[in-house]
Amino acid sequence: MMPVAHINQTAIFHLAEGNPANPGIVLSNSLGTDHGMWQAQADALVKDFFVIRYDTRGHGQSASPKGPYQLQQLGQDVIALLDFLHMEKAHFCGISMGGMIGQWLGIHAPERLKKLVVANTAAKIGTAAAWVDRAKAVRAEGLDAIADSAASRWFSPSFVTSGSSIVSELVAHLRSENVEGYASCCEALAYADLRGEIHAIPNSTLIIAGQYDPVTTESDAVLMHQKIKDSKMVTLPASHISNFEAEKLFTIALSDFLTA
Repeated sequence: MMPVAHINQTAIFHLAEGNPANPGIVLSNSLGTDHGMWQAQADALVKDFFVIRYDTRGHGQSASPKGPYQLQQLGQDVIALLDFLHMEKAHFCGISMGGMIGQWLGIHAPERLKKLVVANTAAKIGTAAAWVDRAKAVRAEGLDAIADSAASRWFSPSFVTSGSSIVSELVAHLRSENVEGYASCCEALAYADLRGEIHAIPNSTLIIAGQYDPVTTESDAVLMHQKIKDSKMVTLPASHISNFEAEKLFTIALSDFLTA
């Protein structure tokens, strides 16, 4: 049977691995990827944690209802998934778009979270105009145009030229994503601006930045660190998808923070 939760008028694919008696951790993907991006971290955490990976609505094996979506909706999907799994609270780790979902949860549902990890993200990612334009372009032309330039946004030039099969696999996966789901998530990011609210996050928070990240820069991470009272910040030698490019260092930082 497919592990699908029918929640919030949609269907959310998820994998729950490990001992349910252990502390839970929810892993949330970036735009244009899916739960598979967390394989290395899930493998490392599953001994000590009940690891829940899910596909954000519009992505992977989750449903892609017609958009636009809102960040609030994406956050409420996580709360509904926790309810579905009968979990009162869990740690949460999100990257990029997943990191914005994590911030929203820290502001609006902190009682459902233990510790919060936000990686390669910002309180406001990009400009509304750029996201709206991207959503329009994707609906008109499909995902190929976005996929052609994805590697340069996601990874440092040295990681791309190292010929890593990871790069080509992720780009191929992006090409196969649902057009409407991707565009609708772009629209959620267009209007998501948490800069005036993240000071309210009470949870112990780890902010992971990428030294070479052109999308969500180190200065974006510094801003979050200054505003979130109980936060610490780590910068990794990586670009935007740092859990791949600096896989071991990312996993160590995550694991150390959760077990501290």
